[in-house]
Amino acid sequence: MSVRGIRGAITAENNDKDSIFVATQELVRQVIVANQLATEDICSIIFTVTQDLDAAFPATAARALGLDLVPMICSYEIAVPGSLPRCIRLLMHVNTEKKQSEIVHVYLKGARSLRPDLV
Repeated sequence: MSVRGIRGAITAENNDKDSIFVATQELVRQVIVANQLATEDICSIIFTVTQDLDAAFPATAARALGLDLVPMICSYEIAVPGSLPRCIRLLMHVNTEKKQSEIVHVYLKGARSLRPDLV
């Protein structure tokens, strides 16, 4: 069994708790479904947000999905001119038998523009 990293990103409609929760939960759910993961397969999740999102922690939204035992951290991204606004990204580490080429990275809503090769 290997530990693999899964990348994902989504944009939130607004900088408010509900928008951040809805976007984060959609992203986490889609990553889990796309990679056929069980909750116990998830080792950890690192969330980053653009500096225009400060109303809620994405990890709190993920915990509300029942991921209580998964270590998580949230961080701000550097403010790069022209970067995508209101973006939530994740790096999920999972235990899996899948090859690296079988991992499905998930980019949703406005974040699709970050990795058009994967969409």
